[in-house]
Order: sequence, then structure tokens, then C-alpha cells
Amino acid sequence: MPRADRVLITGATGAIGGALARVYAASGTHLILHGRNAERLRQLAAECEKLGANVEIVTLDLRDLPQLFAWIERMCDDALPDLVFANAGVNIHIGEDRSGESWHEVEALLDINIRATFLLVNRLAGMMRQRGAGQLVLISSLAAWFGLPITPSYCASKAALKAYGESLRGWLADSGVGVTVVMPGFVSSRMCHQMPGPKPFLWRPEQAARVIQRGVARNRARISFPFPLNFGCWWLAVLPAGLSQRILRWLKFAG
Repeated sequence: MPRADRVLITGATGAIGGALARVYAASGTHLILHGRNAERLRQLAAECEKLGANVEIVTLDLRDLPQLFAWIERMCDDALPDLVFANAGVNIHIGEDRSGESWHEVEALLDINIRATFLLVNRLAGMMRQRGAGQLVLISSLAAWFGLPITPSYCASKAALKAYGESLRGWLADSGVGVTVVMPGFVSSRMCHQMPGPKPFLWRPEQAARVIQRGVARNRARISFPFPLNFGCWWLAVLPAGLSQRILRWLKFAG
């Protein structure tokens, strides 16, 4: 099992991030929790401290890349994390009237889901490689298998994370650094329920966090769930694109 004395979780105030913080909170563990909602982050920190963890909270705006870079450097000057969950992310959709995504929202999504995540993982991957130990976990989505018409930018960003994580795993394979790509289906959260369309096989965040924790402990290359939805999404990527798009319309995922 990879060492996890010092654990960083971005997007810790989200459903999966908060559940991950709770499952990793234990005596002897130092949690570094990042989130946008300061009050919710303080509440989560208090919960994790009751479970025995030492907790550090961070509320910086991930879209400010110079500030993010400076924070990474300061954090690693103190001590390099053993386990990192690049979990922060946002979602947008084409709108109830199917008018399309606004470019302002697309830019914000790309800044958080891709640019900030790539910067964080890129910098830490290099330092972990020099140390010869560590594990990086990128939270992608089953939406990375095939683009959904209702969430074009979100699907594209999660596909980018999937490809990036798979590439890094190959590069770092002989360095002692593990890389895992997590591809969840629908996990109950405010962001999930705000999205249009059906949500089959909906999981609770706690259930998702336990599955992720077990897979990360085994340094699995990919953790995807739940099985029926993952299998179906995989087939969307395998079938001819035109047929997959017709299936999505039939399943009411086309908006």
C-alpha cells in the first residue's frame, strides 16, 4: 500500500472531495484540504480533526495560476505530499433551452478542470519523481468515454484528464510514483443534481470514496464505477460515433 501520511485534496468542499477527506482522516495523517467555500471547509476540517487527523485548509482561487504555483512551492518546501487527489472541478451545460454554453463559463471551466489541474499535477509529478515515491490521483468521469451533447466542455475536460493521467502513469512507471485515473458515474451532489438529464445508478459520496480508497491503495491504473454505467459508456466509445449519438438521444442524454 502506498504511504499516505500527508494527503492533499483539492475541491474538498465538494461531495467526493469531502467524503475522501473523511475516509483518509485518521491519527497520524496530515490532511491538506483545498476548497472554495471557507465556512464549509472549516466545518469539514473540524470533522476530520475529531477523527484524529491534523488538518490544514487552503482557499485560494485555482484560476490564479501564479498564486497556485507559489502555493505549491511553499507547500512542498514544508513537506511534499505522499498522496494527491486532483479533485477540484466544475460543470456547465448547454442550458434548459439548448442555447449553448457561454464562452465565459467555458473559460472558467477550462481554467479549473484542465489548466489548474495540469499545473498542480505537473509540478508535483516532477518532485515526486525526484523523491522516488508518491501517488497522484486525477478525478475524471465516465463522461470521458464519449461526449454528451448536454455537457460538451465538461466531457472534453474530463477526457483530457483521463488521457493526461494515463500518459503520466506510463512516464512515471519506473520511478516509484503511482498515477490513478478515477472515472465516477453519477455521485449525489449539488453539482450533479443541477445538471439536466437522467442520472442512472446514482451513488452516495461515501460509497464512491471507499471504492476510490481501495483502488488507490492497490495503485490501480483506472477506477471506474458503477459497473453497468461504466460498461455502457465504454461501448459508446467503441461503437460507431453516429450510432452512439442515436443511443444518447434515445436515452434522453441529448438535452
